Amino acid sequence: MIRPQKKQEKQTQEMRASITIGDQITTIGGITGIVRQIKDDDIFIIETGADKNRISVRKWAIQSKDTISE
Repeated sequence: MIRPQKKQEKQTQEMRASITIGDQITTIGGITGIVRQIKDDDIFIIETGADKNRISVRKWAIQSKDTISE
């Protein structure tokens, strides 16, 4: 019962560690945006919406790394 949870946590940590500038992410609060800057390897500056507002997000608050379909 504990083993699948550990596997999920490891996958989540690997996903968060692989985020680079230009990736589209979704936070645990549902905010989506594109990573524009990485500070101190723990804080991401993301750009959201048509107004290009910038928001500072902690690494632990990232839920998923999304693919950009063009």
